Amino acid sequence: MTEIVLGVGASHSTLMNTHWEETYHKDRAERFRDALGEARDALAAARPDTVVLIGSNHFRGFWLDLIPSFTIGVDECLASGESGTPKGPQPVDRELALYLAGALVERSGFDVAFSARLQIDHGQSHAVQYLLDGLDVDLVPLVVNVFAPPLPTLDRCERLGRAIREAVLAFPGDRRVAVIGSGGLSHRLPWPDWREPHGEDEEFMVGAWTDGRENWQDYDARRREIIRAAEAALNPEFDEEFLSWLEGGQAHRLTEYTTADLEKVAGNGAQELRTWLLMAALLDHAPGRRLAYEPMPEWLTGMGVAVLDPAQTQNSERQS
Repeated sequence: MTEIVLGVGASHSTLMNTHWEETYHKDRAERFRDALGEARDALAAARPDTVVLIGSNHFRGFWLDLIPSFTIGVDECLASGESGTPKGPQPVDRELALYLAGALVERSGFDVAFSARLQIDHGQSHAVQYLLDGLDVDLVPLVVNVFAPPLPTLDRCERLGRAIREAVLAFPGDRRVAVIGSGGLSHRLPWPDWREPHGEDEEFMVGAWTDGRENWQDYDARRREIIRAAEAALNPEFDEEFLSWLEGGQAHRLTEYTTADLEKVAGNGAQELRTWLLMAALLDHAPGRRLAYEPMPEWLTGMGVAVLDPAQTQNSERQS
């Protein structure tokens, strides 16, 4: 019997790797890093065989010539290795990944794209680096389009999470499955709506997203400069509210937002919360436990870590 044994939501930022020494809120940074370690220990204790790793793509694996809403990696998975994150082949649970790709079409009506040679970036490899360090697990990578509108609605993401949960639990094999949602909380990136760039920097970014499939490294120096020059735009009040929802098993309330409303309140980077929402739905919205929340303006992002443990929920229900 296949079980879903743990869920983890965690923010990511490559600036944690590349600009640690320039980070002036060191106390906050260290609390966030320690929370990643605590979540990693919780994953180790849960003894998963496979991790469904849900993340975004920052135009290193997908380009404006083709942007699926959802893509499952079913065979090879290559990490791009930018900014000190892991590089190269990642282990994939091919049997479960192929099963999910088929089951979602045949059972749930989700025509999810698949890739037999998926390239992931720090949207997922940041989690590999910090949450799966030293763990012997295979992955089922799931990439969600959160940056190239039109984006999948939050409601559709929540329903996809529930559909994947049903498919995982019906898998005829025997797995202990954990789920990671990797993405930022509130933040605003200096990234344009590709359909309407304004100014030289935005036109450069859209050009990089269009032409970078074979040569994305050529664009990275200037892209990095644009990102580093951006001013932080965080909304800690929104982040606190979302994390309180997660702790109360109510992350589904995020579906009350439209894509435009979410950007207005929490920034374009908060569209990555789709990964947390999918993770929570896969855990059937079990109540969560916050391990950290730290607003990090020098990383441009609200940095949070939380775990959802269905075993603790079941124990609480038995005692009540």
